[in-house]
Amino acid sequence: MNRRKFLRSTAATAVLSAFPRVLRADLIASVSARLTLQPNQPGQPIAKDFLGFSYETAQLSDPEYFSTGNAAFAGFLRPLGQGVLRIGGNSSEYAFWTPHPAKNASAQSSAPVGPDSGHKPPPSTQTTPESIRNLRQFLDMIDWRAMYGLNLGKGTPAQAAEEAAFVSETLGDRLISFQIGNEADLFHKNGLRSPDYDYAAFAGDWKTFRDAVKARVPEAKFAGPDTAGTSDWLVRFAQQFDKDIVELSTHYYALGPASNPAMNIERLLGPENPRWESGVPRIRQAMAESHLPYRLTETNSCYGGGKPGVSNTFASSLWALDLMFQVLAVGGCGINFHGGGYGWYAPIVGTLENGFVARPEYYALLAMAQLLGGRMVESQLDAGDAGPLFVAYAAQDAQGRLRAVAINKDAEKNVRLKVQANASAERISLERLIAPTLDDEQDTTFAGSPVGAEGSFRPSRVEHISVSNGSAECEIPAGSAALLSWE
Repeated sequence: MNRRKFLRSTAATAVLSAFPRVLRADLIASVSARLTLQPNQPGQPIAKDFLGFSYETAQLSDPEYFSTGNAAFAGFLRPLGQGVLRIGGNSSEYAFWTPHPAKNASAQSSAPVGPDSGHKPPPSTQTTPESIRNLRQFLDMIDWRAMYGLNLGKGTPAQAAEEAAFVSETLGDRLISFQIGNEADLFHKNGLRSPDYDYAAFAGDWKTFRDAVKARVPEAKFAGPDTAGTSDWLVRFAQQFDKDIVELSTHYYALGPASNPAMNIERLLGPENPRWESGVPRIRQAMAESHLPYRLTETNSCYGGGKPGVSNTFASSLWALDLMFQVLAVGGCGINFHGGGYGWYAPIVGTLENGFVARPEYYALLAMAQLLGGRMVESQLDAGDAGPLFVAYAAQDAQGRLRAVAINKDAEKNVRLKVQANASAERISLERLIAPTLDDEQDTTFAGSPVGAEGSFRPSRVEHISVSNGSAECEIPAGSAALLSWE
């Protein structure tokens, strides 16, 4: 599809989103699909801490960022359940524990730290006791927990042990686990290790650091291997260290590099996601053999900090919503979207001084938050002419109420969805995730409302459709999603 046709199609979507019960056949195609729900066949749990964010360790160089003084930022995290804040990223290999900073040292920068681009080594930063104490208070304020990355790339086992001891004592029960190293499978490319650095060398390094940390913190828990992709490193790590870790973790980015013109919205929303799909068998194998949970600890649309016009658009919201269900489908227990500063793919952007704003991707997490504490249920989708860009999932929320999420990633087709469920309900409520166009950057709404300052949100538009003999119909306009709830 060329850009002119694409924008014309998404402009039609804006009309349909404003009047979701009216189809404009003269502007855009209309097709049918059917979703059958089996609420008596429960599936994967959706943990209360399923959602999370990932931030660069360098952000700790400003002790005030993750602190009770940053209530504006905290407001965006509270609606997302009892989430997980992962501290790591490329900068974790250049962040050094500084237990006794010089009193006359110049103040560290308070500029927000965005995702590392990976184009060159990030600057070295200091992590101080003040940052960790403030982090604990911040986690208490929002009722979240943390995963904490230790410097494997340029640090030493002794330094890691000293840092881990303070972090463990300070964060206490707010600390889930330590991760030793960030994307060590790329160390041979980024200069942190020799070109022949392989899994065996990594395993040796990891064990040395683990032993040093355990000697200081016997109760320390670990997750890993936290690799850039899901390769055989995950399976080998699970086989070798299954008794030493509490959780398996890897990273995933859908697109990249950003400089490639082919990395566009159409590709992001495409029906095939080879980078993710190629890793699924290894994730399942590692989980089955180790009996350990799996968490996608760093992810987003395009590696290297994202791509303008793609990562910061409404399309990223539809992509993120679908990805979360794909993680659940593989048996994953959680997901952390990487962000920070004004990174193109950051779900929340801003500063302490200027405040924070929710980007379109944040709205996908807000929609998923309605299902936390529940579980998936069996369902069958007959997409028909809607094709592979239309997906739908079924779940029960924490109260046992039947829910469904329909995602129409096609810019050219409206979908008339028929839902069938063996459930007693007189009507279904419907909350839409919409924007004027797929490439819109600032007009996303969920249930008729935008997210306001400090994460404030109040639904303003909930539609209702009647149920007859367990069946109902609704329209899912092109380039939109909807959350359905049986009442």
